[in-house]
Amino acid sequence: MAGVAGSEATTISAAELTERLAPILAEYAGKDGAVISLLQDVQEEFGFLEPSAMTDVADALDLPVSHLYGVASFYSQFYFEPRGKNVVKVCTGTACHIRGAPAIQARLEEQLGIGPGETTADLKFTLETVNCVGCCALAPVVSINDRVLNRREQRKLKGWIQTERAEEPTSQEGAS
Repeated sequence: MAGVAGSEATTISAAELTERLAPILAEYAGKDGAVISLLQDVQEEFGFLEPSAMTDVADALDLPVSHLYGVASFYSQFYFEPRGKNVVKVCTGTACHIRGAPAIQARLEEQLGIGPGETTADLKFTLETVNCVGCCALAPVVSINDRVLNRREQRKLKGWIQTERAEEPTSQEGAS
């Protein structure tokens, strides 16, 4: 089950949505074939493809919203639910699997209280599994926000998670 664990996604007001979306839509006005770039910018602004934003983008482009969802769902880079400030990825490729990735994943699931594809309710962490990070010599590998951690660095994960949890709550804007 993917999503935000234990909470509904936070919503933003229509006025805030319009204000934040207007410069993005203006940048792509009249440009054909820019749907993917536009969706990337929308996701960068909101941290995910916010449903109301998708509707507004579809209206601005005079396209059915289903077309935008069709494009976005084809690419794994797009997300339809909020993601955590910290995206923790566990490599499950062959080298990592053989060298202990399942145990690392189980430990992270326990420490974070979420499963793969889920985000903590405070929007501080998203846990994902990936097929290969491309650092097989360092296996098993975990990456946090695209920073690869080797086995020695992973020993500090529990303390890092506790430190991150103690920080101020993450706003929806900070999720990415």
